[in-house]
Amino acid sequence: MPAQKLIDMKTSILMPIWGFLLSMTLVSCNFFSSSSGSMAVRAAGAPYEVVVVADHSLWNDAVGSKLKDELQRSVPGLPQDEPSMRITHVGPADFNGMLTYVRNILMVEVDPSRYTKASLNTERDRWSSGQAVIHATSPEKEMLLEYLEQHPGQLVDYYTRIEMSRMAQVLRKTHSTRTENKLKEKFGIVLYVPDEFGSYKDTTDFFWSSNNANTGRMDIVVYTFPYTDERTFTKEYLIARRDSILGVHIPGSFPGSRMATDTDRVSYTATAQRGKYCGVLRGLWQMEGDMMGGPFVSYARVDEARNRVIVAEGFVYSPETDKRAYIRRLEGSLHTLLLPGEADAQEEQPKTEVNE
Repeated sequence: MPAQKLIDMKTSILMPIWGFLLSMTLVSCNFFSSSSGSMAVRAAGAPYEVVVVADHSLWNDAVGSKLKDELQRSVPGLPQDEPSMRITHVGPADFNGMLTYVRNILMVEVDPSRYTKASLNTERDRWSSGQAVIHATSPEKEMLLEYLEQHPGQLVDYYTRIEMSRMAQVLRKTHSTRTENKLKEKFGIVLYVPDEFGSYKDTTDFFWSSNNANTGRMDIVVYTFPYTDERTFTKEYLIARRDSILGVHIPGSFPGSRMATDTDRVSYTATAQRGKYCGVLRGLWQMEGDMMGGPFVSYARVDEARNRVIVAEGFVYSPETDKRAYIRRLEGSLHTLLLPGEADAQEEQPKTEVNE
């Protein structure tokens, strides 16, 4: 079996006490009652948007340039560059009111009297429920720049994990029950796909569902194959399996055309899902003998009870349009995957610490 990798789930949560300081209008529009009877404002804003709170002198200097580069890193696995985050910058004096309720916040502070080293620390639910805050602190600008250089991608990786978890929560409430029932019956798994996924193809050990949209077409496939040993979880093996299975079940428009992986533009990473090993392929698919193509992401896990590998994959076909939102929505769906025996497991929380 592949080694099981557990995700560190340390969480630091600070819940605000609001009392009666907010108006009744805000209470009726933005609040919910928890089981304990306390009130908390819900985080606002669009997915993958972040408010950066930093002195203007920092933002207009090398620190600001580096933070922009980090937050606007290209989304991996897309055919063209698309930035990971949308950024809004405000100075500390202007960070008040509704801005404090935004879902993603990056607080940047350089102060030699308060800090002895550069670090990134995370905080959940600081000013609103569901909020994710990163504190980037340092005694000197140069130390903060050096830290960011030595830890590339940490800011985007953290916010992306949070957003994927949020999207999975939405899909648990609103999803295609038709596809859900088909997958339970066929594979014994739980997978929540967007509710507009109405078309499907069901064959032996293979399931294909799609929204069949003219623009922004999204597809999800699930397939299985026997598990042999840990060599199953390599980039080369999973690509070969992908091409052999999807090449048969997903033909192109012309005779002999078939789906295949663009092997020059695919990556493999090992991660954990619900504390167990998950192999992730991410890159581009193409239709051999046709002109179609686009991004895909696939999750491969071992169903130990049945000694099989279950692969859940989402792919997008949306020529001449941005594909970031589509592939992210599909990956949010993959985050809901539960193998047989996991249906009663609680949703794993995203990792809430940024490694120093």
